[in-house]
Amino acid sequence: MAPTFKDLQLTGIGGRDSTAIDVADDDLEDVRLLDSYDDVYAKSSEESGMKRIQVKVTGMTCAACSTSVEGALMSLNGVVSASVALLQHKADVLFDLNLVKEDDVKNAIEDAGFEAEILKEQNTNRTTKPQGGTLVGQFTIGGMTCAACVNSVEGILRKLNGVSRAVVSLPTSLGEVEYDPLIISKEEIVNAIEDAGFDASFVQSSEQDKIILGVVGVMSELDAQTLEGILCNLKGVKQFGFSRLSKELDVLFDTEILGPRSLVDAIVRESSGRFQLHVKNPFTRMVSQDEEESSKMYRLFTSSLLLSFPIFLMRFICPHIPLLYALLLKRCGPFQMGDWLNWILVTLVQFVIGKRFYIAAFRALRNGSTNMDVLVALGTTAAYVYSVYALLYGAITGFWSPTYFETSAMLITFVLLGKYLESLAKGKTSDAIKKLVELVPATALLLVKDKGGKNVGEREIDALLIQPGDVLKVLPGTKVPVDGHVVWGSSYVNESMVTGESAPVLKEVDSLVIGGTINFHGLLHVQATKIGSDTVLSQIISLVETAQMSKAPIQKFADYVASIFVPTVVGLSFLTFLAWYISGYLGAYSDEWLPVNGNHFDFALMFAISVVVIACPCALGLATPTAVMVATGVGANNGVLIKGGEALERAQKVQYVIFDKTGTLTQGKATVTTVKVFTEMDRGDFLRLLASAEASSEHPLAKAILEYTRHFQFFEASKDSEHQNDGSAMSAWLLDVFDFHAVPGRGVQCLIDGKSILVGNRSLLTENGIEIPTHVENFVVDLEENAKTGILVAYDSELIGAVGVADPLKREAAVVVEGLKKMGVRPIMVTGDNWRTARAVAKEVDIQDIRAEVMPAGKADVIRSFQKDGSIVAMVGDGINDSPALAAADVGIAIGAGTDIAIEAADYVLMKNNLEDVITAIDLSRKTFTRIRLNYVFAMAYNVISIPIAAGVLFPWLRLKLPPWVAGACMALSSVSVVCSSLLLRRYRKPRLTTILEITVE
Repeated sequence: MAPTFKDLQLTGIGGRDSTAIDVADDDLEDVRLLDSYDDVYAKSSEESGMKRIQVKVTGMTCAACSTSVEGALMSLNGVVSASVALLQHKADVLFDLNLVKEDDVKNAIEDAGFEAEILKEQNTNRTTKPQGGTLVGQFTIGGMTCAACVNSVEGILRKLNGVSRAVVSLPTSLGEVEYDPLIISKEEIVNAIEDAGFDASFVQSSEQDKIILGVVGVMSELDAQTLEGILCNLKGVKQFGFSRLSKELDVLFDTEILGPRSLVDAIVRESSGRFQLHVKNPFTRMVSQDEEESSKMYRLFTSSLLLSFPIFLMRFICPHIPLLYALLLKRCGPFQMGDWLNWILVTLVQFVIGKRFYIAAFRALRNGSTNMDVLVALGTTAAYVYSVYALLYGAITGFWSPTYFETSAMLITFVLLGKYLESLAKGKTSDAIKKLVELVPATALLLVKDKGGKNVGEREIDALLIQPGDVLKVLPGTKVPVDGHVVWGSSYVNESMVTGESAPVLKEVDSLVIGGTINFHGLLHVQATKIGSDTVLSQIISLVETAQMSKAPIQKFADYVASIFVPTVVGLSFLTFLAWYISGYLGAYSDEWLPVNGNHFDFALMFAISVVVIACPCALGLATPTAVMVATGVGANNGVLIKGGEALERAQKVQYVIFDKTGTLTQGKATVTTVKVFTEMDRGDFLRLLASAEASSEHPLAKAILEYTRHFQFFEASKDSEHQNDGSAMSAWLLDVFDFHAVPGRGVQCLIDGKSILVGNRSLLTENGIEIPTHVENFVVDLEENAKTGILVAYDSELIGAVGVADPLKREAAVVVEGLKKMGVRPIMVTGDNWRTARAVAKEVDIQDIRAEVMPAGKADVIRSFQKDGSIVAMVGDGINDSPALAAADVGIAIGAGTDIAIEAADYVLMKNNLEDVITAIDLSRKTFTRIRLNYVFAMAYNVISIPIAAGVLFPWLRLKLPPWVAGACMALSSVSVVCSSLLLRRYRKPRLTTILEITVE
């Protein structure tokens, strides 16, 4: 199991044991010990009666001394926090001025046997506190078996002071906690989880100035001290902790002084190569923890099976083998030989191998909750205790009742088998993340340059140590290590694993490349621009992982059932026992139904135990999260990123899909098709004015105009100079522009040569008092009826020309719209363009319902108008102006070629710029929730049918009786069945449009 790092302290919150080492050098003497408290917090603290001081402490020689000082300070009433740094011989104390004075702090330290001196305050500039105030940390949580465990852990985490959000996922055994490091540390979060009875360890957080390194070469305590000495003297290292058990080094460093690679290189250099370090990838650490959990379950199962198999033989096989049966019947003291063997073997299974059930059940009950472990512990203990009682009663009275040792042993064995199979199946639900993680190469070839920028060699480095600006060598057939751009070479790159686009993409100088993609035949030099969590692949992994952590609203049903399930089952078990025992005592059934040498008590007890162990809350708890996990992974493999279970649930109910026009239904690559000058102005001068006005605009139509005028200017300029740089010539050709500003939904206006120029639609010109002649209006109407956008240009209050711009439709747009109609979804188009153009485009794709001349903010209003009657509305868009509408929609779908802001606001992200994936998103969500409903039907039906059978409802007529160990086997396999049902989603294939459209292809 992964280390819990209890011996590490990366934030200096006082009041807990730690062996953290705070590091300072001459340049860092003024760095405050508790760097996590920034100046703003300190100021607000003092304003509220709180004060922070630093105290020089003399006489400390070891960690025990610093702990003693810290304890003495925390014992003062009014001290909020205290952190003591052994190497700096300083203490940092935050206290309430109304309760504690500076002298009280000094006296407390001196009473503990050390000398103290209050240090004067010094102003220092610190930027160690991460922006945003809170951190998001991930923690592995072991020991959870059902939804009740999840509810228990989430409830405990949310009650912690400083925790603002906590989400726990049963399939991944992960918890995501948003917390304020000023109030609570990750160690305290781990301790809270462990106090609740679960195993916990920290995985990663959003801190950017921390790194976890695996260290090779530390063989002894002397080596560990050498490593600590190197870090103590290393400039920029603030805190660190080394786990001797796992050989992992946790380092907190100043990013302005030290980088991750510089840190690793410095340690290797100072140790003369004795220590080799590699960065621990948090995702691979989680995968290894999953494998460890499966291995642990396998060891427990095989051990239980080896001990239970002889018990099974003695119970069911040996009575048919006279020689062996005679040996088992041989008396040895008060009991027979078989009784002794049974008792010894079952005790080992019950209390050694089955210890985990008792521990988990105790923890659950202590926290006021119940789970599957309570049922297993209750059922097996009842069988074991009764069997021991029957043996002792027989030895004393001579009346030998039947024992049920095999029930306890075989029940635990089958439950462990179920847990092992479940852990294997659950591991497969996260295959998508594992595959994404494996895309990143472990190492990269760094080109080493001299001061003049000339390549002087290359070295192989850990891919996680790449820094922005590094130039990397990408060999043919290898993977691109990080996001960047090509600075030398050309090649084709396979990006299908990230974008889903199967065709290789040509990469030349200045082309952007994505980390994890495969270089085909050419050699490339790539300059890193994005590293770590900023890369496309890391963001995809993070998005998929966040989606798998989220809960669909339908999960609330399972959480409610889980909260009352176990108490209900225990109550039904007790009623079953009373019913059979009392009815037998009253003679309601024949004594022939009793087992040999049995009585009404043990007859009723077996039914009661069967009820306890056959009931399974796990299947209910796994029904939704496992399906959501598989679906998000399948979506990622198909180029559809889903941001959570809630979005997945809403998407399957979508009734309306609203499309933005530009860049969504159209290709977003507008081209100028027509230029008309209505005055005697030269065509070149007209284009020069137009390009100068549009040069500062980011609108797609403006870019199309600039592209057109660039080509025009190129041909004109080439007559004068064949060697002039095209870009510089374009800049020189443009006129100076003043007072430029864009008018949303209208166009742009500015001043050129002191005269006003307007470029935009009719509204822009009429609002500025410029009349549009009839012949110009007719020209623009003709453009619009041919699905082109007409742009008018006015200069010095005179309309001088017009430009026609066309944006071709995507080839799949019409087919996708028809496909949505076949699926029962109504398509709608919303655009800021004029009505004639909008109708022309809508006619081409067969959309009847359109909204034109809609301002960006108005798109959200259009969506709300459809939501008034409770309809579920999806919005598909790509631009910044679509982000309000994407956020307002029940399901926001951003195409991956769009802007980051649009993608941030959306619930679904289509990695390919292909509208067919809109159908994939809706279809996948529908199939996922069909699977979830089937899971719930199975889980509920299993319990509804199995519990009455286990209670003996059919016994009077069919003599059908489930022995407890058979009931346990059914219970173990039920949760495995639900997980395997969810895994069937891995066979999902994108719907073929020909199938949706009911077209027969010959």
